[in-house]
Amino acid sequence: MSQPLDTLTASLLQAAVKAGADAADAKAVQATSISVDVRGSALEQAERAEGVDIGLRVFVGQRVATVSASDTSERTIQEMAERAVAMAREAPEDPFAGLAEPDQLARDWDIAALELSDPTPEPSPDALREDAAAAEAAALAVKGVSQVQSASAGYGAQSVHIAMTNGFEGGYARTDRGLSCVAIAGTGTGMERDYDGDGRIFQSDMRKPADIGRSAGERALARLDARKPPTGSYPVLFDERIAASVIGHLLGAMNGSAISRGASFLRDAMGEPVLPDHLSLTEDPHRPRTSGSRPFDAEGLPTRQRMLVENGVLQGWTLDLANARKLGLDPTGNAARSTSSAPSPSNWNIALTQGDQTRDDLIRDMGTGLLVTSMIGSTINPNTGDYSRGASGLWVENGEVTHAINECTIAGNLRDMLRHMVPANDARTHLSRVVPSLLVPGMTLAGA
Repeated sequence: MSQPLDTLTASLLQAAVKAGADAADAKAVQATSISVDVRGSALEQAERAEGVDIGLRVFVGQRVATVSASDTSERTIQEMAERAVAMAREAPEDPFAGLAEPDQLARDWDIAALELSDPTPEPSPDALREDAAAAEAAALAVKGVSQVQSASAGYGAQSVHIAMTNGFEGGYARTDRGLSCVAIAGTGTGMERDYDGDGRIFQSDMRKPADIGRSAGERALARLDARKPPTGSYPVLFDERIAASVIGHLLGAMNGSAISRGASFLRDAMGEPVLPDHLSLTEDPHRPRTSGSRPFDAEGLPTRQRMLVENGVLQGWTLDLANARKLGLDPTGNAARSTSSAPSPSNWNIALTQGDQTRDDLIRDMGTGLLVTSMIGSTINPNTGDYSRGASGLWVENGEVTHAINECTIAGNLRDMLRHMVPANDARTHLSRVVPSLLVPGMTLAGA
């Protein structure tokens, strides 16, 4: 029987100090996952994985090293600590390395309020197979769908515990449930595919399998008879499914690691407008039943709601301890890490101000342009914000969708795109990234 996670982290810290570390932090993760794939209504593949991973980071003066393992025996823990200390002694000094001060640490958090774990029993493989089969059947029932590439259902449960020699200790459990379907329409060289899916913490919040399958089939059907668009400057509407990627580039440019290296097109933009004046971008790590929620970060600092962009104006960077020290700023409680890596800045749940128009309203108002529903590849210059991506979607002519589009490239500059974008009101509020469809008035399209 495996040891409790708090016992493992305590053993790791004790072994680190005994091996000669001046300070240390430890993370232990116990995880279970189940996945089921269905094809032709029959079970194609089923997998179950269970395991415990442990990670140890040690400090010898200002020198740091990180090690990890999936064996939790006493001998392995001792060898990990000795190896980590030996590695740290050979590492270069890092003047910004170190644990948090005691007065910076999180205290008195409320795990229950975050609702990160579904208390209902783990679903059986048969239940997962039934969900996947129902999604597949619904997709195949859409006239014009020739086959279903994949229909998959899965479940995961994870317990995390962190402990540090500065006195911090805490942990929490998390569950997730997912269902997806990829449908193919058409035949031969004219085949097109699209998908739909859902992922939630609580099974009771999941969409119906039939809804997911039907939507995947209808989306695949809409992509048939695709053509290349004309080359020129046109408005581009990013569908809600992919609009979060545009905001993701903004978040990346605000990441403290990029800022401290000078590798961001926003490096000199603090206090300047980066979004339209009526839009704000907020971060809230305490939203219940949301995948990006957590009571404390990977360095034991309290997480908190904060304004990233307020009324269009950039308010601050996303910082862990090391990058905050490099920049002479206070950390923001945004450190994330795996058992095998050092902490780095990461955003939790974010939400962009929604507009007062529907996606259909924006399609009508955009006149002639491209509704992007899928993107591949990426050429983005983090220093200048120059943006170029392969795209496909639907062509809009005189405010109405006319036909499918593929094999095109969209290009622009992120600073200009973000500053002039127009949001719809269709964001899904249960997601960790609450971002609606986004209309960019002018981008360069390269097609035929």
